[in-house]
Amino acid sequence: MKNYLLSVFVIALISCQSESKTTTVPDQYVEYVTNVEIIRDDFGVPHIYGKTDADAVFGLLYAQCEDDFNRVEQNYIWATGRLAEVEGESALYSDLRAKLFMTEDEAKENYKNSPEWLKKLCDAFADGVNYYLETHPEVKPKLLTHFDPWMPMYFSEGSIGGDIERISSSKIKAFYESGMELPKLQQLELKKEEEMAEPQGSNGIAISGKLTASGNALLLINPHTSFFFRGEVHVVSEEGLNAYGAVTWGQFFVYQGFNEKTGWMHTSTYTDVMDEFKETILEVDDQLVYQYGEELRPVTVGELILKYKEGDSIKEKKVPSYRTHHGPITHMVDGQWTASAMMWEPVKALEQSYIRTKQTGYKGFREMMDIRTNSSNNTVYADAEGNIAYFHGNFVPKRDTIYDYTLPVDGSNPKTDWQGLHTVDENILILNPENGWFQNCNSTPFTAALAYSPKKEAYPNYMSKDQENFRGVHAINLLTDRSGYTIDSLIKLAHDPYLPAFEKLIPGLVEAYDKADKTKELGAPIEVLRSWDLKTSETSVAMTLAHYYGTMYSKMVEVPKDFSDMERLNYFGTDTPFEERLRVFKAVLEKLEEDFGTWNMPWGEVNRYQRLDGAIHQAFNDSLPSIPIGFASGRWGALAAYGVSYTNDTKKIYGTRGNSFVAVVEFGAKVKAKSMLAGGQCGDPKSPHFDDQIARYAAMQFKDVAFYKDDVLKRAKETYRPGERK
Repeated sequence: MKNYLLSVFVIALISCQSESKTTTVPDQYVEYVTNVEIIRDDFGVPHIYGKTDADAVFGLLYAQCEDDFNRVEQNYIWATGRLAEVEGESALYSDLRAKLFMTEDEAKENYKNSPEWLKKLCDAFADGVNYYLETHPEVKPKLLTHFDPWMPMYFSEGSIGGDIERISSSKIKAFYESGMELPKLQQLELKKEEEMAEPQGSNGIAISGKLTASGNALLLINPHTSFFFRGEVHVVSEEGLNAYGAVTWGQFFVYQGFNEKTGWMHTSTYTDVMDEFKETILEVDDQLVYQYGEELRPVTVGELILKYKEGDSIKEKKVPSYRTHHGPITHMVDGQWTASAMMWEPVKALEQSYIRTKQTGYKGFREMMDIRTNSSNNTVYADAEGNIAYFHGNFVPKRDTIYDYTLPVDGSNPKTDWQGLHTVDENILILNPENGWFQNCNSTPFTAALAYSPKKEAYPNYMSKDQENFRGVHAINLLTDRSGYTIDSLIKLAHDPYLPAFEKLIPGLVEAYDKADKTKELGAPIEVLRSWDLKTSETSVAMTLAHYYGTMYSKMVEVPKDFSDMERLNYFGTDTPFEERLRVFKAVLEKLEEDFGTWNMPWGEVNRYQRLDGAIHQAFNDSLPSIPIGFASGRWGALAAYGVSYTNDTKKIYGTRGNSFVAVVEFGAKVKAKSMLAGGQCGDPKSPHFDDQIARYAAMQFKDVAFYKDDVLKRAKETYRPGERK
């Protein structure tokens, strides 16, 4: 029964901070509002307390909307396949991609078939957002004026886009518009764009108590995401929920974080969890069928209606959909229709994402991993029992190793089918290694704990690429033969300024200069690089030269084979003609002279942070205020990554992704943690918490996390129930 006693509350009129207004609480929200309290601390972090988990979820979504409804709405516009209704026809094939994997009717059916406890959380999710919209009539959504409890089925796993974004919308467009493959030239262009893009991923480090000053395990939570993609929250209920960390806007579980006893960090995995099946399609008696062994199976054919904005009106486009038992047809390969297979179990994925946050030790956490729907991630783990563990992947289909699943396989051959899932014990797993630490920086698991790492030959080749990167190399060098760790020393390690990507690249350039006829205009900048210690800082001119040199080389020169990013940069420093190296460096100097009038530019004058508004895609302007940042791109091996993920129409470089939410956690009798959030908690420029953490971010000055209620109350700046914020 709902409690109808409470009916009048004060509501906020402006996100993050506002004047008040009295209103009647609709009956469906009364019990939530009665049972939820939100405490904002001195950095605006919301600490949400609810009687039940559903109450806490209601308060969590309400608080998220206060901080950044724009991003909450955007995530669901994208996930439910309605982006073209806002952005126009250019987004149609992003929408089609979403609808190929799940229609609205299928999402509703998934919700209907969910366990009752999960339904309650989905109901609370929708009610939390809808109550926010009812109490904030001045907020004008771009599209979604009402949220439904089936919506989380589209957005169940927590990653940025998850697996589905790895399926090319350009290839979908080529197939569904013209029945063609994407032209080879366009495929090469897309590959080049991927090579040049800022690396995506994260760093996770766990250290056992035998290497720490306190004797307690430490965990580094260091996702590299687009800035402002996740807020920092603390959500508590009387049913055992007490999770702190980063929540992807619009989701009702803490994605990267910790509770009093356990901590979890996700890094993007290179485990092969998605495959492409080339289908043999025939038409028999006016019906599309596909060959599967000796059978001819019917292709599931449907029709999807896509809506898109054109001017001030909404138009519709009808598109057929095709599916085999492997998955939806998404593109053509070698003239054959090709189906894309990936993990798509939204109910189980939501269950796993939420259950994860309530575990109190390794046994329960390990059992939670048996759900096996955390498909796009590795998991770095530590707990108060002293355990540290690394799970490389979670959803890993079994396959016949005679086939190369890095390429599309023959879908007509039943032997290429997935043969169930590997168990967690069959997957790559590290538990309490003898060296006392491990790391994963989207790098190979076979060096994660040095000599105590898993052995490549013990696993099928599809379980991981044996591919190292400069962040992994950097982390290993820093962690080897060290002890006495504290929260502060792990923060310092995670911001170490050394950049191993330049160990061969820069000496290779200096060598080319020394062996060539000396060119006067190159002499001074070469000497700056010759004396450089390969460390980034705001004042380093060498950092500016090295960044532009590495970036320019990748743009100007094609490598002779399919190198990894690490292999390509080392190749540029060791195996390229001397005259080519000097030609690229001359182009760098010309670029700097053109943009700034001099090559002699300190890195902090070039590499900047700027946040002017709450837009999803930030607009940057060299003439408006910004601050210097000494960090560097993860491409160069920077653990504290700071880079650009889209082209800015500026001369200076403005960060858009990298270190976003970062935390270091110590597990003992009581949990302790420090955290940092790029910019601030709130997306409203009028809020004091829009940019209040950026100076600390640049200076690596983490804030203490208020986890226990007494500490939260000491730092409380606002205490209110949903709808009564003053």
